[in-house]
Amino acid sequence: MKILSICALSFILLQFNTAFSQQSSDAERARAIFDEALERGHAYEMLRSLTQDIGGRLSGSVQAAAAVEWSKQIMEAYGFDTVWLQPVMVPHWERGAKEQASLISAQIGTRPLNIVSLGNTVGTGPGGITAEVVEVRSFEELEAKAAQVEGKWVFFNRPMDPKVIDTFSSYGGAAAQRSLGPSEAAKYGAVGAIVRSLTTLIDDVPHTGSTNYQLNLPKLPAVAISTKDAELLSQRLQLEPKLQVYVENHSQMLEEKLSYNVIGELKGSVYPDTYLVVGGHLDSWDLGEGAHDDGAGCVQSIEVLRLFKAMNLKPRHTLRAVMFMNEENGLRGGREYAAQALEKNEKHVAAMESDRGGFLPIGFTLDMDEGKRAKLRTWAPLFQPFGIYQLIPGGGGADISPLKSQGVPLVGFLPDSQRYFDIHHTAEDTFDKVNKRELEMGAAAMTLMTYLIDKYGWD
Repeated sequence: MKILSICALSFILLQFNTAFSQQSSDAERARAIFDEALERGHAYEMLRSLTQDIGGRLSGSVQAAAAVEWSKQIMEAYGFDTVWLQPVMVPHWERGAKEQASLISAQIGTRPLNIVSLGNTVGTGPGGITAEVVEVRSFEELEAKAAQVEGKWVFFNRPMDPKVIDTFSSYGGAAAQRSLGPSEAAKYGAVGAIVRSLTTLIDDVPHTGSTNYQLNLPKLPAVAISTKDAELLSQRLQLEPKLQVYVENHSQMLEEKLSYNVIGELKGSVYPDTYLVVGGHLDSWDLGEGAHDDGAGCVQSIEVLRLFKAMNLKPRHTLRAVMFMNEENGLRGGREYAAQALEKNEKHVAAMESDRGGFLPIGFTLDMDEGKRAKLRTWAPLFQPFGIYQLIPGGGGADISPLKSQGVPLVGFLPDSQRYFDIHHTAEDTFDKVNKRELEMGAAAMTLMTYLIDKYGWD
């Protein structure tokens, strides 16, 4: 009996020592990953090249095609085992000549308004459209005012809720007016839609973004108005309900174009036919340089694989860095990747996306069953020395979301995004708004998460 107890105790001590040794080894590895990224990282210089040499990269544009070639060349230069292009047909929308808008008031005269066309919208044509305005803050209010709408602009003036701490939740609460509002307005005979920009700031910068036309309804011109001018328009309508707004834009949807997802791989040493994806979307809106949205996510994903090579880490599963095309106005790249994975019966151990900006990392969102979330949370002590505390339920990201139906666990990189919607989808999304250290910290955090999932899997 005593011998049995001694054996049991020895076994427990062995297990404890093994677990301690593993934890100590992983902590050393985590420190080494962050040291490498912060001392010798390449993410910032990659982002400089992508944004300064190419700029905005709207799907179907010459710049998007250049970004495809840029991604392919840089991953080949880093010596990834395989780099290849996955064809995908994408929408080709062009903004056209600069938009014009004016408030026309009998009391204060004519005053210019800051607007931009929403993605995928049709144009007014060269004559523009002048009409009265009906202001609403919800689709329910629009329905209640249906009799007043015909022949007028519908002004969707729902602000992002500043009380919501998670800015993405606040954004989600107001985004439907942009994506669905123009078609909702079309149901009641409106001439077009004017949508309040999605930001908590009150400024003169309009924010674009995609709108989605419903079938069997007229396609109306749709523009976003800066929050400062949205406030002005709302105030003037209270004083002068019959005032008019003039809008002229020249946007058009052209024939679809062939583009590509760009995929780089490091072959797995144990499970070469099982994939662990890290990715961001290569396309961006045309107004700025697409630095935070989503150049940052692209270079961080490439940097994950580069760090593995630089540190001579041999992945057990095949690592893929995927530059998805057409997240902004179609999600064609994400859907095509998932469709090809299903057709080829590819197995994915996990997929991770960075598409919340290149700000300071604070955690990860976990879109998976509770058992897998619980396992990831056991790694929390490895992230905490770097100020990364949140391992919470949430979506993984738009581009990897089509993989969810195939049972793939999804991870979303989570930076501190309080400033993200100040510049999101605007001309202000430029390279100078990205902090080098924050970007590199994010790349290191993603690399550590990739390393741990690759090492331990879900068993």
